[in-house]
Amino acid sequence: MSTSTKVLVTSAAGHIGNDAVRLLIQNGYQVRAFVRQNDWRAKDLEAQGAEIFVGNLFDFRDLTKAMDGVKRAFHIPPFAPHLLHNTMLTCLAAQEAGLESLVLLSGWNPNPSHPSMLTREHWIANNVARWMPDVDVIHLTPGIFAFTYLMTTPVTRQLGALTLPFGDGMNAPVSERDIARCAVALLDDPKKYAGTTWRPTGPALLSPSDVAAVLSEVFARPVKYQPISFKMFTKAARAMGAADFDMYNLRHYADEIANGAFAIGAPTDHVERLTGKPAESFRETAERYAADVRRLAPNLTDLSTFGAIRFMLKMMLTPAPNFKDLTAFEGSGRIKDPMLGHENPEWQAAALTGRLAFLSSTSPKPSFALVQERETS
Repeated sequence: MSTSTKVLVTSAAGHIGNDAVRLLIQNGYQVRAFVRQNDWRAKDLEAQGAEIFVGNLFDFRDLTKAMDGVKRAFHIPPFAPHLLHNTMLTCLAAQEAGLESLVLLSGWNPNPSHPSMLTREHWIANNVARWMPDVDVIHLTPGIFAFTYLMTTPVTRQLGALTLPFGDGMNAPVSERDIARCAVALLDDPKKYAGTTWRPTGPALLSPSDVAAVLSEVFARPVKYQPISFKMFTKAARAMGAADFDMYNLRHYADEIANGAFAIGAPTDHVERLTGKPAESFRETAERYAADVRRLAPNLTDLSTFGAIRFMLKMMLTPAPNFKDLTAFEGSGRIKDPMLGHENPEWQAAALTGRLAFLSSTSPKPSFALVQERETS
């Protein structure tokens, strides 16, 4: 690869961004890592050879500075209110800076009638981003990450209980590293993939009980799946330091997992098609995170059995968030009669053909068909 090409990675301190930065550097790119603060994660990336840019993704001035001299970018929108605001600022800055291409991370479930405003904003952003006249956009749209099933690994390993609110829903959870690998492959040849959408998944559909069986092997001890209410899940998440906003949106995704929305059209072969290597198995992902607990659960410092029990007591005493208080940020944006993925026939029809639920005028074909036509032309 040419070292003269500079690539910007936003949200670079997160799981996906961190891996993307490392892989791009290994491929010979100059990498500018956009981070919110210069903490240990940023210093670790700097030690790997990244140029660190500390800024605010909601400040157009910071975005334009970060894109100075950049040719390509991988944008990972923050999981936070006003995602549409951020993504549109990023597109404007990309157009202003004259970027060649932008790989935009989204999700697999966005549709215009979703009850989550954040998810509807993903859908709007996916469509509007394609209107940039001079910047090629490529959509990377994974479903529920493998990380979601591993958040309580320190406690699960000690107590042998996998507690999740996913019912018996099937999913093909994808590793964050594979998402990063796909992003790097798209950035390697953006002209080839311009205008396409990709849905990386894990190699197999798994139920939570299947996940527990895998963790039994990884931890060398019996692990049993114990379905819990979403309210109890939020208490655990709060005790671990998760933001209430995350739980406000994840409650909808948990419902979609339980009802099979993320199983539609899965698994895909997109990881192997883009990278030349098969998608990582859930076991491989679990083994890596189990060996790197600092990144997995930075607030769980005591990994002993006593520490796990103490965390369980803390969870029981932690109040569940009041989601009624969180509806304030949506204001008049709340819609009547929303539909989750498993309730929306239009979204399901798009998912079955391997494409996002775009407006028909912006994405008339499945992404894989578009790529095949270009490869044979």
